[in-house]
Amino acid sequence: MAPIDPHSFTESTHPLATHISLSLFFDFPSSTIHASALLTLPAPHSGPLSLDARALTVHSVLDPQSSAPLPFSLSSPDPIKGCHLTVSLSNHSSFLIVYSTSPSSSALQWLSPPQTFNKTLPFVYTQCQAIHARSVFPCQDTPAARVRYAAKLNVPRQLSAVMSARHVDRRDPIAGEGAALFSADALWCAEGRVVEEFVMEQPIPPYLFAFAVGELGFREVGPRTRVYSEAVPAVLESAATEFASTEDMIRQGEALFGPYEWERFDLLVLPPSFPYGGMENPRMTFLTPTVLKGDSSGAQVVAHELAHSWTGNLITNKTNEHFWLNEGFTTYAERRIVEAVQGEDRAALNIGIGWRGLNKEMERFKDNLEVTKLKTNQEGVDPDDVYSEVPYEKGFQFLWRIERQVGRPAFDEFLKKYIATFKFQSIDTDTFLDFLKANLPGIEKEVDLILWTEGTGIPPDAYEPVSSIYSKIVSMANEFKLGRMPREDEVADWQGQEWELYLENLPKSIEASQILELNSRFRLSESKDYEVKVAFLLLAIASKCKEHYVEVEKTLKAVGRKKYLVPLYSALVEGGTGKEEEKILAKRVFAEARDTYHPIAQGVIETILSKHI
Repeated sequence: MAPIDPHSFTESTHPLATHISLSLFFDFPSSTIHASALLTLPAPHSGPLSLDARALTVHSVLDPQSSAPLPFSLSSPDPIKGCHLTVSLSNHSSFLIVYSTSPSSSALQWLSPPQTFNKTLPFVYTQCQAIHARSVFPCQDTPAARVRYAAKLNVPRQLSAVMSARHVDRRDPIAGEGAALFSADALWCAEGRVVEEFVMEQPIPPYLFAFAVGELGFREVGPRTRVYSEAVPAVLESAATEFASTEDMIRQGEALFGPYEWERFDLLVLPPSFPYGGMENPRMTFLTPTVLKGDSSGAQVVAHELAHSWTGNLITNKTNEHFWLNEGFTTYAERRIVEAVQGEDRAALNIGIGWRGLNKEMERFKDNLEVTKLKTNQEGVDPDDVYSEVPYEKGFQFLWRIERQVGRPAFDEFLKKYIATFKFQSIDTDTFLDFLKANLPGIEKEVDLILWTEGTGIPPDAYEPVSSIYSKIVSMANEFKLGRMPREDEVADWQGQEWELYLENLPKSIEASQILELNSRFRLSESKDYEVKVAFLLLAIASKCKEHYVEVEKTLKAVGRKKYLVPLYSALVEGGTGKEEEKILAKRVFAEARDTYHPIAQGVIETILSKHI
């Protein structure tokens, strides 16, 4: 008996479910879902079967043929993994679990009407990566366990639903189909309810399960793409404009990596509390509204999520210890798509910002070097607490190093073969390295594969990008140390990425007076691009430029994206003496803003504050 994943109770000797059929009844007033999950195994099984669950109330486990109860037990919760649900089977190839979620489900954010754009109807959405699917339905919640699913969502009629699955029907509830959940049909078939049906016919890891339910609208932006958001014309129009090049990007992705296997590539712009930039849920990518920048640069986040359609969704890391296989590959693929659609300079800026980010992460984790490896040991570690740019940027640098060694044509051929060989599989680092050595013979003599995957820090043969625009911006940032501000004509055509790179390269020890002057010239604190605004506010905090603390507070209350929350809260509370005012500010703002954040973001910020306050 051995778990196959440090973050799951799934046992290596137990069969993996091949299909899950879900019936979900959304009860908005109580922020709960009353549900049933029918799990199908590849063959009849006798004995215990281990599943993951978190904050679920399991009402019963039944034989689906006879409705006879099956024995089960639910352990007390582990702080990282949640509860171990053990079901006792006797030659069963399927079993039905009847359960309810809890308002504290770590995957779900329930938004009351005042927290939505239109302020009239509620909204709920999921974020299941890394290990939160188990708080929506009992499952073998490891990326090693790929599964197909079908779902019936019973929701109020004035709302609609989207999923990481194919939409089959929107129809009236049918008497009897909610029988496992409710003794009578009265609730399932109540006046004003509607059922949305979905099916996912391709096997996906559980973290890619996703839905959103609310007052949704959409715009067509391409033959395979709709943009969805809350039904607010201004948001829909700006999203349609920002993501107009999506079909071009899909075609570039296909040219680089082979056929797009998921049929549709729809996009959902979520409310501001969404904790990530994007989440690559198949067929329906979830996006933060902070990517709507008005200059099409937000499309780079879409390029990243699109690239996951091949690396991450088609080929998946077996456990979170090999997360770089998802994110390093996808960051490489994203930059190839950006280069093809937006040009080499744009890709070089993207790489340059990533290089600065990687160096900052090395500083952040100088006391926890394990996290700076590509192949990590995460036994007893919450993956949300060690989420960083390392698997993205160090993973990218590793693949870029191999590309430079063998040349782009040979590497492109290797990539296509890699994707075709392992599609719809979950693999680990060693499997990748074996395939690499078999298909690019002698590569291990030219590139130190062990140093790159198992070593800490940044290897000496990593590479800072070279491009005229990148070099110019970095040298202008260096001139700031000598007191020289950029001239208006030098920055007239700068977009958000140029400013972001400039600010990231400014010295940390900068005077408050210089911050004020920089802002009076260029109004960076008012930027609509949060990458620019947050980079500027971090400098303001570092220099104790208190005039900008009001804007820091406004930002922390306006967005829930961890990429901005984590550095801003960290900057306020890290460091010893002389930070009392900043710590009081952080504590007060978090107390006031906490309920607007997704549970994943709440947990990460609580960890930061408890460490420093």
